Amino acid sequence: MSGRFDRTLRGRVAVIGIGETDYYRHGGSPDAEFKLALKAILAACNDAGLDPRDIDGFASYSDDRSDASRLAAALGTHRLRTATMQWGGGGGGCCAAVANAAASIVAGLADCVVVFRSLAQGQYGRFGQTTGIDTISGEKAYLMPYGVLAPPQRFAMRVRRFMHDHGVRQEALRAIALASYHHAQANPRAVMHGKLLDPAKYDRSRWIAEPFHLYDCCMENDGAAALVLVPEERAKDFRQIPVYVLGAAVGSGHRTGAIPHNSSLYASASFDTVAPDLYRMAGLGPSDVGVVQSYENFTGGVVMALAEHGFFKPEEANDFLTLENLIAPSGRLPLNTSGGNLAECYMHGFELVLEAVRQVRGASSNQAARSDVAMVIGGPMVTPVSNLLLGSGATL
Repeated sequence: MSGRFDRTLRGRVAVIGIGETDYYRHGGSPDAEFKLALKAILAACNDAGLDPRDIDGFASYSDDRSDASRLAAALGTHRLRTATMQWGGGGGGCCAAVANAAASIVAGLADCVVVFRSLAQGQYGRFGQTTGIDTISGEKAYLMPYGVLAPPQRFAMRVRRFMHDHGVRQEALRAIALASYHHAQANPRAVMHGKLLDPAKYDRSRWIAEPFHLYDCCMENDGAAALVLVPEERAKDFRQIPVYVLGAAVGSGHRTGAIPHNSSLYASASFDTVAPDLYRMAGLGPSDVGVVQSYENFTGGVVMALAEHGFFKPEEANDFLTLENLIAPSGRLPLNTSGGNLAECYMHGFELVLEAVRQVRGASSNQAARSDVAMVIGGPMVTPVSNLLLGSGATL
């Protein structure tokens, strides 16, 4: 392991517990958003064998409404020492929130930090809805007057450009959707458990915004998910096998946030600078990764993100992205082994982090043959984006 004072997260922090609520279709939760957050946090503490009163920090992203001080009071924590919120909407910050929590621990600001995301869209309204908006700013101010109202429309343009530039066929996007649904059938937590998807059903499904069929688009769900982080020296004091943070990275490249759709690298998932930072911190490369959980707001973003993380060249996407290569246990790169945003649930990608932990523990419902090193890729095509590498004790 690197020296104690190196500027790295590698091996310095461990996940000791994970927890989640039931997942519901949007608007279907019987519980308020704050209660969902508490239930997920308590489940993570129970998983770890941790007294929730020992939590002293909270981290989240995407403007989660469950305030850290209120959570601390409800849980009866002895003291609150850190509370961080990652900038950026959607799921681009799902890994950054873990990085922020880990950094708080390494810096000595806290000793036991919960990272979480909670959603109750019946209580606060649907994220995917575009009606009833009176004022707009930023990118949307340039797009909505021309009828580009919803995320599928915005991101379809970037994906279509990538497909055009590199000869990527629709079958590559379809394989990602099929893999997610395939894995959901072995996962009883998945909202799409028991709902099969085959190539013909995918092809028959309606277009949302070309090149996105219905099954290329993530769900909208209610629920909550959480994990608990502690310093590596405490990692073995708890119930579960510790899973270590090997690396994390956050950000985006030059002019990624330029509006309107005026970034210099337009057909990109925004990981051109972030992926190298991740590998550098972890001291690993693509060949070391056994399983990937990649945020699918839309399947096309996964194609771009995997290419930018070096798993294949863009021109190789059609050959690499087949169902056989993407499914556990024996695929070349098992992908979204709990069902992902498409078929397990859309918890703004935080369910992907929990599945990466399960893979390293050896406890997934779709265990990959190689799972000592698991990658999570946060929401592609936004800014900032983030990613994460988790590993077993044997990887340190």
